[in-house]
Amino acid sequence: MHAGDTAWVLVSAALVLFMTPGLALFYGGMVRAKNVLSVLVQSFLAMGIVTVLWAVVGFTLAFSGGSAGRVIGNLAFAGLGGLHHGLPGFSALAVSPDAVMVFQMMFAVITAALLVGAAVDRMRVAGFAVLLVVWLLLVYVPIAHWVFSPTGWLAQLGVRDFAGGTVVEIDSGFSSLALALVLGCRRGWPREPMRPHSIPLTVLGAGILWFGWFGFNAGSALAANGSAVHAFVNTQLAAATGLLGWVLFEAVKDQVTTALGAVSGAVAGMVAITPCAGFVGPMPALLIGLVAGVVCPLAVQLKYRFRYDDSLDVLAVHGVGGLIGMVLLGVFASRSLDGGAPGLVSGGVHLFGVEVLAAVVTATYCFTVTYGLARLVQRFVGLRVTPEQEQQGLDISLHGENAYPAAAPGHLIPAGGEPG
Repeated sequence: MHAGDTAWVLVSAALVLFMTPGLALFYGGMVRAKNVLSVLVQSFLAMGIVTVLWAVVGFTLAFSGGSAGRVIGNLAFAGLGGLHHGLPGFSALAVSPDAVMVFQMMFAVITAALLVGAAVDRMRVAGFAVLLVVWLLLVYVPIAHWVFSPTGWLAQLGVRDFAGGTVVEIDSGFSSLALALVLGCRRGWPREPMRPHSIPLTVLGAGILWFGWFGFNAGSALAANGSAVHAFVNTQLAAATGLLGWVLFEAVKDQVTTALGAVSGAVAGMVAITPCAGFVGPMPALLIGLVAGVVCPLAVQLKYRFRYDDSLDVLAVHGVGGLIGMVLLGVFASRSLDGGAPGLVSGGVHLFGVEVLAAVVTATYCFTVTYGLARLVQRFVGLRVTPEQEQQGLDISLHGENAYPAAAPGHLIPAGGEPG
């Protein structure tokens, strides 16, 4: 076990965990004042539920082998036992299996928390908790095994995904679409404006996400090496051009440049570079971020055309951004960076085909299974709050708390907010 590599992976795991509170603030600022605490509670609930499930059974199903190893793992590492035997397919690993386990745990945590963004203002805590359990085991874990485990069938086809374009981004985006369709639209949407109550809170959350994303991408090298440095640089480059692309889109379309657009563009750029981070050069990284910064705001408009209420645009930013990253990885991947298959511009056709296949399979599987699971939870447990609870606000009706006590009736109300 290499001490420097282990230290880097553990620090990266902490950075990825820090992204979930950052995501909670990012989302929390975009909802109305009467629902901000519900977003924070649901995000932290994901941290608790996923951590326990991952340790008991999630990790072993995602990263062990077995007779059915191409599709799902076995129980060899259940309860985190047996890790001293090593992980199937990770022969050159310089860190302990425990370090890989906890690093991947944080990936599962934030992917689950991303689902909150599609369902704000109207989702029950109990229903969300039950959905998280079945979703993690039946949606996230299989995709993680197919792509991240060297024994998974997509990995064996030659699919390259450096840090989770499929497992995290496409998964969360299309699972969120399914959840939004089952929940239905918020009361009054899209007729009534539902403005963010605190843009500064969202900007703060975006800053934390940007900071944590270096652990997310560079940590996926699982070593403190040149690949980690390369992924770190590419993450910054794509975030910058994603930001500039979204701002340019707003300036051309609406003659404004908003803070919300700037931070959304940065996130879109980092989403798109996630599968590519260690596999493409710096100039392609700039282009990939720019494409995401322009295409993702276009994708936001789809929800108004097709009337699905993905409240905080998880599909448009993470689902579409992940698709962009996977496809452009198949175009720009460089053999020289890690010795893997090259992309189209380097004469490689096979990689482009398997990248597109992985993106389509992941989107289809995640949407279909999540939709079925959400329908079952809605029927037997209940996912959506009552109209009265939605009108009152989830902070008071579900949690008995108020994020802004001074905004109670008779006091000033934050811009865009409502009293609890």
